[in-house]
Amino acid sequence: MAKSAKAATKSEILANIAEATELTRKQVASVFDALAAEIKSAVGKKGPGIFTVPGLMKVTVVHKPAVPKRKGINPFTKQEQVFAAKPARNVIKVRPLKALKDMAK
Repeated sequence: MAKSAKAATKSEILANIAEATELTRKQVASVFDALAAEIKSAVGKKGPGIFTVPGLMKVTVVHKPAVPKRKGINPFTKQEQVFAAKPARNVIKVRPLKALKDMAK
């Protein structure tokens, strides 16, 4: 049976990028921290709600409105049931761009 591959750890990713770019591991970590700060400012309360990592992905904030509680039929038991209310919330969506999709081929 084939052995399943494990995802790389943060430490492995930083080491691989440091080796490929001839930067120190600390410099690579600071680049990731700066990227995280940019994403936070873009999708935060005062940001535009959209951030694009060129060629890889687009991060957007989608506002989901509040949903009141309601009666309905449970599809598994076919019994009538009350579905709980959900408050309004913001959801982060990450959409892959073409270059990222092509990497999986």
